[in-house]
Parts: sequence; C-alpha cells; structure tokens
Amino acid sequence: MTKKPTILNQKTIATTQLFHIETLEIQFNNGEIRNYERLSRSTNSGAVLIVPMLDNETVLLIKEYSAGVDRYEIGLPKGKVDLNESFLEAANRELKEEIGFGSRKLHHLSSLSLAPSYLEHTTEIIIAQDLYLEKLTGDEPEELEVIPWNLNKINELLVTEICTEARSIAALFMTLEYLKSFI
Repeated sequence: MTKKPTILNQKTIATTQLFHIETLEIQFNNGEIRNYERLSRSTNSGAVLIVPMLDNETVLLIKEYSAGVDRYEIGLPKGKVDLNESFLEAANRELKEEIGFGSRKLHHLSSLSLAPSYLEHTTEIIIAQDLYLEKLTGDEPEELEVIPWNLNKINELLVTEICTEARSIAALFMTLEYLKSFI
C-alpha cells in the first residue's frame, strides 16, 4: 500500500462567508515537494443530499436557481449539516424545508466527493422513504418547485439538460440500483 504524502506546511490564504482556502506544501514519498491549494471544510459539519422517494418508483426533485451556472437546475434536495446535528437529522430537516415532507425511514447510502484534488468537502447521500407532510421554513430565497419523477426514467431527465449536477445524477443511479435489491 502506498504511504500517504506528508503535509509539511498548511496555511489559510483566504476566507469568505462560504469558503476557506488553504495552501498546502506536500512532500511525496519519493522526496518531491509540491504546493497545492484547496477549499477546506468550513466550520459546518458537512453536507447531505437527499433522495426523497414518494413511493417505490417516484422521486421528488426540486427546481432551484443555481448561481454557479446562472440558471435553474433540477436536482435533489440538499443542504449543510448544522453544528451538533447528525447527517440523518440534517437530511430530515432539509426535506421539510425544501419539499415540505419529513421521512420516517432514512438510509445512508454513500458518501461522495466532488473534485477531491481541490475540495476537502464530502456529501452524505441519504434515501428518504415513508414520507409525511411537514413544512419548515428554510433559508431559500424563493419557493422551490417540487417535481415528481419516475426513477426508472432517469435518462429522460438527463436529456432535458437542466439536470446536470453530478451528485444528484450519481445519487439517482445509486438509488435505482439500491432499490432493485428489494424487488
């Protein structure tokens, strides 16, 4: 097994309301030294992305404005884990805030990273089943549109070109495979 490189120096070079940027001086086992920059974890405890299943075939998607790409995107409910909150508690809270449902059955499916060479961040993928109506006030600037979608028609969703977020796409395919094991 390859031994992990050694971090020789770690320094914060910028901090914003959302981001904490670090520079790392890393020495590899062959003696090579390189400098990297990364977005490190902020003070929050992580993030969740929830796959809310209305029934065994219907997932509830949301349509919301995505500032990074300057357009509306269809994807899955998501959000940060608050301090002293488990990721399952965060998933249920985010469901109530974003789609107006809670869940009696939450299952941690996996953890995903996005650009692990540059981001320290991971997202916990949670399947939510046995939904019930309950709405909490969230931090969204506008009401999110909730879109029921047949999970077996993921490919039709992808060709719409308004569902491009990699975490949502991966979570949908992972959920489809997970649910097949119960058929």
